[in-house]
Amino acid sequence: MKLIDSVVIAIRSLFANKLRSSLTMLGIIIGVGSVITLMSVARGAEATIASAYEELGTDVLSIMPINPEVEGGFSMSPAYAAPSLTMEDARALEHVRGVDNIVPINENFITVTAGSEAKSGLLHGATPTYMDVMKYSVASGQFFTDHHVAQRANVVVLGSLVAEDLFGDDDAVGEQVKLKKQRFTVVGVLEPKGGAMFGVSFDDVVIVPITTYQARLFPQQTATGQDAVASISFQITDEENREAITEEVESVLRRRHNLKGDDKDDFAVVSQEQVMEIVGQVTGVFSIVLGAIASISLLVGSIGIMNIMLVSVTERTREIGIRKAVGAKRRDILMQFLIEAATMGFAGGGIGITGGWLLAWAISQVDIGGFKLASAVSIDIIILAFSVSLFIGLASGLYPAMRAARLNPIDALHYQ
Repeated sequence: MKLIDSVVIAIRSLFANKLRSSLTMLGIIIGVGSVITLMSVARGAEATIASAYEELGTDVLSIMPINPEVEGGFSMSPAYAAPSLTMEDARALEHVRGVDNIVPINENFITVTAGSEAKSGLLHGATPTYMDVMKYSVASGQFFTDHHVAQRANVVVLGSLVAEDLFGDDDAVGEQVKLKKQRFTVVGVLEPKGGAMFGVSFDDVVIVPITTYQARLFPQQTATGQDAVASISFQITDEENREAITEEVESVLRRRHNLKGDDKDDFAVVSQEQVMEIVGQVTGVFSIVLGAIASISLLVGSIGIMNIMLVSVTERTREIGIRKAVGAKRRDILMQFLIEAATMGFAGGGIGITGGWLLAWAISQVDIGGFKLASAVSIDIIILAFSVSLFIGLASGLYPAMRAARLNPIDALHYQ
């Protein structure tokens, strides 16, 4: 029997039992669609974060507190590291050659209210150099000054989405907002920046002087009783001497933190490339977990195909006997049922890919407070999904096909 004849017979068999075939393929459709959707969203999130870090530039380095007792402290548990950085640490770096635009940053989530309107955003306590390092521009008003920092002034700069949600098309400069029930005067509104990181839009930021943050909003001290800083970012002016500058920064901080000899650092100096490696690791694990969850549907689909193929063999026992009686060989019967199973897997995979692609696109169009969850459907994901669905079809149909091929033609003809 020619291969094309087997394909035609397989398609006719599927169309002869449309409902049963559709229900059988449902597990494959859901599984493949889930894999496409989830992996596309994970890829899109990684690309969004990567573009955000690339925009900051390779000349920006950050200092983070780490737990010296944990191997690879920054990559594994930065959120649980004891605060170890201070404003004095940031000032000490001003004397390091090749270091410029030093900005200490504290951050937390907060709700900003203006009259009856409320908006949640990411609160940053910083200094005026924040604008240069983070690549923001002011749309109206101004950024706060060193004088505001020295005076611990209750002034605030709003991201474009925060200002829009609270004041609409009106100019927010000069208006009053409340942070933790305290009144702050809006001195500036930022230009839209676009992009997001970990689900937070860059236009959903709220920035106050770091001294105000430390004294009035979220005070936190180091083990020595000083006001803590969550991180310190800075730019390097000489890319060629990046390693030497980094070593000098580490040396200054070790002296300030009284670390000697073999004492482990309680901080880490990280570049944007290192941060992206960590993000890649996280999103990679995320993709694997999501793919494993979605694979459960593929397993269910494969069981469904095997079950239906076994039923099909039983229902068509006399047909198999007749075909063998007129000269069909074992390989012809085997090929017929394998192709039927593969066709169900292939068709289910095709529908699942189309549905997953459409769902991924729909997710990318949803705007949640100015944040869109990007998705990226790449050719390798499609090829993987098609290959898996085809393999599942063949693997699930192998046993039923072998069972059909081994039937004795005399017994098959007498089967009732």
